[in-house]
Amino acid sequence: MLTTAATSDLAAATAGGAGGAWFVAALLALALLGVLLAWRQSVRRLRRDHQQLGAQRLRLQQQFERLLASGGDFYWEIDLREGRLLRLGGARAADPQAGVDLRQDPLLHPDDREAFRVQVQALASGTATELDLEQRLRDGDGGWRWWRTRGRVVERDGKGRALRLAGSSRDIHALRQSERENRVALQVLDSMAEAVSVVDPEFRFVAVNPAFARITGWSERDVLGQPASLLDSSQHGSEFYQRVRAIAARDGHWSGEMWQRRKDGGEFLGWLALSEVRDGGGQRSHFVAVVTDITQKKRAEQELRYLANYDTLTGLPNRTLLAERLSQSIVRARRQELRVAVLFIDLDHFKEVNDSLGHAAGDRLLRAVAARLQFAVGPSDTIARLGGDEFTVVLEDLADAEAALAAARGIVAGFATPLVVDERHQVAITPSIGISLYPDHALVPTDLLKYADTAMYQAKSRGRNTVMLYSETMDAEARRRAGLLAALRRALPQDEFRLVFQPRLDLRSGRIVGVEALLRWRSAELGEVGPAQFIPLAEESGLILPIGEWVLGEACRTLRHWQDQGLHGLACSINVSVLQLLRAPLAAQIEAVLAETGIAPGRIELELTESMVMQNAEQTLSALHELRRVGVRIAIDDFGTGYSSLVYLKRLPIDTIKIDKEFIGDLTDDPDDKAITATVISMAQSLGLHVVAEGVETEAQLGYLRDRGCDEIQGYWFSPPLEAAEALEFLRRGSASHPLLP
Repeated sequence: MLTTAATSDLAAATAGGAGGAWFVAALLALALLGVLLAWRQSVRRLRRDHQQLGAQRLRLQQQFERLLASGGDFYWEIDLREGRLLRLGGARAADPQAGVDLRQDPLLHPDDREAFRVQVQALASGTATELDLEQRLRDGDGGWRWWRTRGRVVERDGKGRALRLAGSSRDIHALRQSERENRVALQVLDSMAEAVSVVDPEFRFVAVNPAFARITGWSERDVLGQPASLLDSSQHGSEFYQRVRAIAARDGHWSGEMWQRRKDGGEFLGWLALSEVRDGGGQRSHFVAVVTDITQKKRAEQELRYLANYDTLTGLPNRTLLAERLSQSIVRARRQELRVAVLFIDLDHFKEVNDSLGHAAGDRLLRAVAARLQFAVGPSDTIARLGGDEFTVVLEDLADAEAALAAARGIVAGFATPLVVDERHQVAITPSIGISLYPDHALVPTDLLKYADTAMYQAKSRGRNTVMLYSETMDAEARRRAGLLAALRRALPQDEFRLVFQPRLDLRSGRIVGVEALLRWRSAELGEVGPAQFIPLAEESGLILPIGEWVLGEACRTLRHWQDQGLHGLACSINVSVLQLLRAPLAAQIEAVLAETGIAPGRIELELTESMVMQNAEQTLSALHELRRVGVRIAIDDFGTGYSSLVYLKRLPIDTIKIDKEFIGDLTDDPDDKAITATVISMAQSLGLHVVAEGVETEAQLGYLRDRGCDEIQGYWFSPPLEAAEALEFLRRGSASHPLLP
């Protein structure tokens, strides 16, 4: 700007002509130069101020970004006119971006874009005042992280329409993960079957899970703030719980079995795992106790141990525990230079009693036997049940074999009194006992048991109800018996059995009226084996069932063949075992074979021994009636050798009595045999029974029997047992030359 003086000078110069014009021009140029210099200075100053302002704005922006970054946040703006998004901040989830199309934001998870668009639209339209949502943004590693985004309108036009939105987003990924883990942990805790409790370092309850209340009966309200000793049980002394808590306080953990008390006063055995929890500073803040109720598990384990070592029926030690105790007894005997005896006990005819009375009564009988044995031996001796009707007694501290024999005889004497099975039944049963000694016979338990078993079988072969001490000579007998049994098992498949037939003579008519079928065995390995050897073994082993069925079928088929050869009216007697009567479907088997062969039922007579019938009279009664229904005849064999009761004889559906040959052999010389035979014949006649005498070998015996009214005889005086073909010829000759009596 020009001064007043300069203006006056300019006017004067103008008025002075050309020289004045030059002067004016010079003044104007000078003024213009001044203006330019002033403008330049102004521009420099403005540029400097702008640079300072830019630097200040950059510092502020950097400070703002650092502030956002320090909080894990980033700033964002949305230009609603252009639909563009600006992100600004140091967040790792996304790099700062400008001009992003809201509809195709590459950093926003596709599933979250619509929710974000809807909230932005609500802010723009004025239906919402604030944006608040959780969304996923891509991180620098290509994964997704959760962010919480908040914002509001920051600029409006003159009509109040929203032009710009702004806000911030915070990384909540770790928080969501932590919350999720907490939710999962709480769900797991709530669903756990174990009782979980949290206690403070002074062992006061802070929290418990639902299983804690279910197991202990104490609710969370009951126990919060209460000492853990609230659950202490009387099963442990107070010092036990104090020691456990002291160990946990010292080591930070403890685990083990512990009895706990329920709210109702009941107690349970638990497995407790106690572990410390430390805070962020590494200081112990709590203990977590996890308790598993193992009461039932322990009870099951005890039951398994019991089952593994004891017989469930009698409560006696089983074979496993017997072997353990026997081993311990041998160790003690070796140290003290004494003897140990093993008594192997088998009950005589137990199978017959079991089959006749039923298995339930048989079990009661075995329990009664166990009680009788416990009464008969000392409290320090071991009694074990090996299975079935086999028992073992281990006697310790013996000086010699005589002490073992005396103890065994005492057991036999103890069974002289019948055993009470139930209110209705008393059973007289006897034991056969075998004895082996340490160190006389063996040095290890297995051999002692084996040798005692061998001696027991010798006792049975000697007539049962007796005691046998093992000797080396018994091994040969045991091997013979084992070989015989093995061959017997192969006899039926290899067709080694056959039947022989002994004719029966009617004393009144002098005619042959029938035969008795007798079993014989010719072994491919052993040769001819007598019935007295293999029949008892077959009954003991149960092989008598298939063998007896074969005998029944073979006898009926032979009788049918003879009928086809013209021999009509003959009867056939067949011996039957008690096992067949009580265990086999005997009536059904007979009906089947009679239907197959066409033999009339009345031509078949089943023979049962007197002792077998009388020992099981009540039980065999129904079976005998079933046989009578089929139509076969029934005979009592070996009559006079047992302990027959006339009451039972009257009740039993029998047709024939066979006098045992033991009475017939000395019939002419022994007055007692004469009296017994005459009495039996007279008794049978009074009961309307048929009488057959076995073992007749002399004419004098024949005469006595005929004079006393005996109905039939069989024996070597008349005919020995004959092979089937020989019997057929004998029967033909007898039929052609009757009568046969002198």
